[in-house]
Amino acid sequence: MAETGAGMPIKRILTFLDETRSADGRDVVPPLRKVAAVAIVDNPFAGRFVEDLSSLTRASEAIGREICAIALRLLAPDQAVSYGKAAIVGTNGEQEHGNAMLTTVFGNVMREAAGGGKAWISSMTKRGAPGAMIDIPLAHKDALYVRSHYDGMTLTLPDAPRPNEIAIIAVYATRGRPNHRVGGLSASEIKGQDGLI
Repeated sequence: MAETGAGMPIKRILTFLDETRSADGRDVVPPLRKVAAVAIVDNPFAGRFVEDLSSLTRASEAIGREICAIALRLLAPDQAVSYGKAAIVGTNGEQEHGNAMLTTVFGNVMREAAGGGKAWISSMTKRGAPGAMIDIPLAHKDALYVRSHYDGMTLTLPDAPRPNEIAIIAVYATRGRPNHRVGGLSASEIKGQDGLI
């Protein structure tokens, strides 16, 4: 097992690549590429209530650095323009354990890996059994009001998370939805001042 800087070993890393080249009878140019990297770790608080979850937050930094780097290598040579994050907590843990690992500490690692980003990072957490499915929301990394980039990636994790594990997930995408046409702020109009417009 790979040891993280905060002492929370990564047991497994899962990766996913989804490339859309055609949608609704039209070519997607350039293709929409979405990638996800997932770290499976043991949950030190499975089966018991602990008030202070800060050790999970601290551990998320090193875990995030590793899986974000892996995800962006999968995306290369394309650049990430949108992102999202998620966690599935095994059934002996709490949903809050996943939230503790997706705070600003993890978010800042995601932003840094993508070369910056001003927008709040969409997220999803849940409890689940091995083989759980999760929808990870995506939004533009610099402006939440860019409707064309409201999207998501659906993952099914083989044999994870087990009851005493947590799956931490980082997702990046290269562009907005194929054939988007519901208006709103376009990516070319982003001001990048506040993460909204």
